[in-house]
Amino acid sequence: MFSATMRRSIGFGLRFNSTVSTRKPTGIVFMNMGGPSKVSETYDFLLRLFSDKDLIPLPFQKYLAKYIAKRRTPSIEKNYEDIGGGSPIRYWSEYQCQRVCSILDKTNPESAPHKPYVAFRYANPLTEDTLQQMLKDGVERAVAFSQYPQFSYSTTGSSMNELYRKTIELDPKRSIQWSFIDRWPKHRGLVKAFSQHIEDKLAEFPEEDRKDILLLFSAHSLPMDIVNRGDSYPAEVAATVYAIMENLGFSNKYRLVWQSQVGPKPWLGGQTAKIVEKLEKKDEVKGIVLIPVAFTSDHIETLHELDIELKDECEFPEKIKRAESLNGNQEFIEGLAELVQTHLKSGEPYSKQLELDVLLAGEYASDTFKHPSELFGDHRKL
Repeated sequence: MFSATMRRSIGFGLRFNSTVSTRKPTGIVFMNMGGPSKVSETYDFLLRLFSDKDLIPLPFQKYLAKYIAKRRTPSIEKNYEDIGGGSPIRYWSEYQCQRVCSILDKTNPESAPHKPYVAFRYANPLTEDTLQQMLKDGVERAVAFSQYPQFSYSTTGSSMNELYRKTIELDPKRSIQWSFIDRWPKHRGLVKAFSQHIEDKLAEFPEEDRKDILLLFSAHSLPMDIVNRGDSYPAEVAATVYAIMENLGFSNKYRLVWQSQVGPKPWLGGQTAKIVEKLEKKDEVKGIVLIPVAFTSDHIETLHELDIELKDECEFPEKIKRAESLNGNQEFIEGLAELVQTHLKSGEPYSKQLELDVLLAGEYASDTFKHPSELFGDHRKL
């Protein structure tokens, strides 16, 4: 999907000037679900995903996960082939993290050099591989930076729990001091970048129709089992949507809808495809802009589910446009760097909400901590 030259150009390496080269690096770790970079990695990705009780709790999980992964692999492989032979999420994650570290070396010289890492939950580079590399690199201070802007125990929480398990296994002496950026649903850079992409897409419609174009903010859905535990994700996604519309001056009618449901159990709705199907047939609807509001870069849910599957099912696909994903948006990347800068200077190990998240949902996870201070903070002072 991307040339070898492009991949080498972002990589993990950074060149630092000689004034900071002797310091121990500060690790900036972008954490996300990930996706198979090659079609051949699809089964392993699906097996890890369906084996994760934090994300998709299933009865007889070990056996059902293998069955579901095997059954779904051929169709998902075809989807990845349709979008170029793999997910671009690793490319964009590495690119964004490298750019953030370059900015931080200038704005935060006291914690430089900043070294970029990516840790995926279900795809390469896996959490354990990244952690091993960090230990080899001599990292002693690291920021786990969730690339899910809105917290859910099933996504950010799952990455957090996996980091704890692998830390106990690979770094039992706790040589790395961790802190956590666990949510940022209304951050300025996020809101402004989405607003810019929405305005760019609205500009593609005839000028006389633009104020009447509907905005549908589409976020990955969540099983109602998880919602009913008190998960903060629905409220935080809604907060992002409201902040964007506030920034746009509530210029258009809008709704928050939900995509990517899997299996027969109830999930959070209304479903993106069903809402689009209803609206696109209305004569008074001149157009619809879809905004992937819970994703920080393109991957299969945008490139295939929204761009291909949804439009294939539409009666009037010419009415439907999708706002660009954040990907390499400079406003967004500068916002990410600002988030890390503020976090580093705050000295706070995690947000005030994280303890409540663990209190509400921690009992459903296995082999993890009972309190976030067991992972985050300077344990050498305890």
